[in-house]
Formats: sequence, structure tokens, C-alpha cells
Amino acid sequence: MNNLIILPILIPFVTAAILIFFHKKIRIQRWLSALSSIATIFVALVLVQKVHTDGIQSLNISSWDAPFGITLVSDMLSALLVLTTSVVAFVCLIYSFKSIGAEREKFYYYPVFNFLIVGVNGAFTTGDIFNLFVFFEVMLMSSYVLLVLGGTKIQLRESIKYLLVNVISSALFVITVAYLYSVVGTLNMAHISQRIAEIGQPGILSVIAVLFLIVFGLKGAIFPLYFWMPGSYYAPPAPVLALFGALLTKVGVYSITRTYTLFFYHDQGFTHELLQLLAIVSIIAGVIGAIAYWDMKKIIIYNIIVAVGVILYGVSVMNIDALTGSIFYLIHDMIIKAALFLLVGTIIAITGTSNLKKVSGLIKRYPGLGWTFFISALALAGIPPLSGFIGKLLIVQGGFEGSSYVGAGVVLMSSLLVLFSVMKIFINGFWGVHRAYENEDKAPVKWLLISPVILVILSALYGIGTEAILPYISQAAETLANPSIYIDAVLKE
Repeated sequence: MNNLIILPILIPFVTAAILIFFHKKIRIQRWLSALSSIATIFVALVLVQKVHTDGIQSLNISSWDAPFGITLVSDMLSALLVLTTSVVAFVCLIYSFKSIGAEREKFYYYPVFNFLIVGVNGAFTTGDIFNLFVFFEVMLMSSYVLLVLGGTKIQLRESIKYLLVNVISSALFVITVAYLYSVVGTLNMAHISQRIAEIGQPGILSVIAVLFLIVFGLKGAIFPLYFWMPGSYYAPPAPVLALFGALLTKVGVYSITRTYTLFFYHDQGFTHELLQLLAIVSIIAGVIGAIAYWDMKKIIIYNIIVAVGVILYGVSVMNIDALTGSIFYLIHDMIIKAALFLLVGTIIAITGTSNLKKVSGLIKRYPGLGWTFFISALALAGIPPLSGFIGKLLIVQGGFEGSSYVGAGVVLMSSLLVLFSVMKIFINGFWGVHRAYENEDKAPVKWLLISPVILVILSALYGIGTEAILPYISQAAETLANPSIYIDAVLKE
């Protein structure tokens, strides 16, 4: 039964390999990709239930037991993120069928799409710090192709910046892992935690913690390391942007969460206070960007930075309420960001522009699009009973319990300003005088709405069904708060 752990990685990998041989047969690529995504969702659901009933699952990919061999580990946090990734990937895939264009589909779009999911699911599942780097690289190489596929001027320009930033951060990642190995003598995450506990996190390990924060902060887009993201994420088409916004930055957030709760929790007075400061400033910087821009893509992109700050603020507080809130909010944000980017992509398909000053009156002809956007905007801001509310409430509660009143206040204030930034799109884009747009009759709006509607419904159910979901989230938070649970499950002690 432990073989379930590898299937969310293996299924998209095998699918991608097969699709390479059918790169000119678009219909076959679509069907195989869709079936693969559905199978991955089913496996992820079974895995979540398995972890819930039987505890953390681990799989040694060799005849060597942990900590000597390569280990995959699925605790509740990992399993929930794999499930969320699989759902987001499926809806982005459905959206791609009518939006990505035949030229991109012929040039290996679907194989690369599946390789990206391999990297993301692998990063969430690995129990080895070096293999986290390996899966990061699989994810990043796929993202390079998806970013440049289509060859428009803006894509080519932004791909150079994106490539340069990630090559530097990957080199720093390897160096940091080497430093960590030189101190603790192991790469298995559970064993690293055990070794650090034995030696009590001396100063050198606090330095390594900061290096990891820089590495993962570049990938997760925290302040001041988010400089590359607004331009790079602006370039690709809507389904790729939704994948990037919902998944790639969250892998960086997950990596900070995992290392700062499993490894570097002994000297919180330094590492976690630094993380908290950067998280608070990230929220402020993201809110300023979201309010300042009149470009729909840029508004949602800057809201990614806000969400990263909110999640990592909860991690930095390090009590059970804040950690529960961070996990709850992380899953919510993956769902709702994907929905918002797909909705913005639909608006662009209708109007031909992302400039809010050139769009108005859409609700008269597209009421379904308008009200779906309205609900997703409320969810993003954390309006009850939608999914963003519970996560933020728990994070703020954890902040007050940890006497972090400034941070909790910033999180509360950010909700109002986030709501203002997305309602600006709703008020200016959907109300007012209806305009005629040149290519709006060519846009397959009904098909494009399927994916964001699915995600908004999931977001609403996630918020309304909090009582049913909370035991799973609490189990994930308990593992983060008590590293011994993870260590004992992996090392079989």
C-alpha cells in the first residue's frame, strides 16, 4: 500500500514520456493527459485517507532503509498539497484545450505540462533534501519551456530573467545543501532533524537556515526576492500563468515551512523572527503593488506575494493555531489563485487586453463570468463563509497568542486592501458602459468558464465544510508542531 506514495509522481511521468511520441496528435495528447490527471486525483484522494487513518507513510526507493537510501514520505501536509496540485493541474488542463492554441500543443505542451506536475508532486513528497533539489530542477526546467513556448517578444525577454534568477538560486541551493551535509552528515530530512536536535543548532546552522530562506525565498517570492516574478509571470498565457501562480511559488513556501519546522526550530529567536519580519514586509509590498496597478494580471500577481507573506507569517509564529491556519490558507490560495488567473484569462480572451482602463460593462453580456469573479474575489479577501476566512482567522488568532500583535494587525488590514484591489477589477471591468470588443465572438467563453467555476465551487465547499476538513488540517499542523512524529515515522524508531 505504501506504493501509493510514488504514483502521483509516476503517473504524470509515464504520461509525459508517452506523449512525446504523439506530439502531432493533439486529440490523443488531450485525452491521455486528462485521464492521467483524473487518475492522479483519485490516487491522491486515497493517499490522503490512508495517511489520515494509518499515519505518515514512507517508501524506500532501494534496498537501503532510511536514512541511507532515497526515501519518499507522505505526511498529511504532503498528501493534501499533492491532492490540491492534482486538482489545479486538471482544471488548468481542461482550460488549455480551448485556449493554449494548436501551435503550442504541437510543440510538446502536454508532455512538459505533465513533467511540471512530476516536479511539483515530487518536491512535496520527497523525504531527502538533495532530492528536493532534483525535483525543483525538474519543475523549473519544465517551467522554462512553458514560459517560452509561443516565442512572443515578452516571453523571450522575461524567460532570460527567469532563467538567470533560477540558475543562481539553484547553484546556491546545492551549496547550502553541501554546507548542511558537512555539519550533520546526512541528507535524509528526518535524520537531519534528529542530528540538529542532538547538537542543538549552533550558529553555523542558523547561517544555513538563512541561506535556505534565501534559496526558497527566491522561488517562493518573499520580500525582497520577488523582483523577478511580476514580469516573468505576466508573460505566459492564462493556463500556464494559473499553474505558475498556484503551484510554483507554493513549492518554495512549502520548502520554507518544512525546513523551518523540521530542522531549524531550536533557535527561533533569530531564524523565525527574521522570517516573520520578511513575511510582514511581503504582505505590505504585495498590497501596495496590487492597489497601484491597473493591469488585471499584475493585480493578481501581486496578490500572490500577499498570500506568501500571510502563510509564512503563520509559520513564523510556530504555534498550533497559526500553523493550522497557514496550512488551511495555503490550500485555499492554491485553489483561488488558479481560479482568478483563469478568470482574468477569460476576460483577456474576450477583450484582447489586460488593461483595466480599456474594459467595462462585461456583466451585461457575461453575467456568469462576472458573478464567478465576484465570489472568487470575496474568497481571496477572506470573507466568511468562503475558504479564505478560516485560514486567516486561525493565523491572526495564533499571532495574538504568540504576542505578535503587529503582524496579526497587518494580516487583518491586508484583507481589506486585497478586497479593494480585486473589487477594482470587478467594478471597473464588469460594470459601466458595455463596449464592443473585436474578437469577443470568437472566445469560447462557456468552455473557458468550466475550470474557474469548478475551482470556485471547491473553494466555497472548502470554506463551508470546514468542520469536516479541519481534522485533516489539524493532523498536518500537529506533525509540523511536533517533529518527532515525522522522525519516528520515517526512521521507524
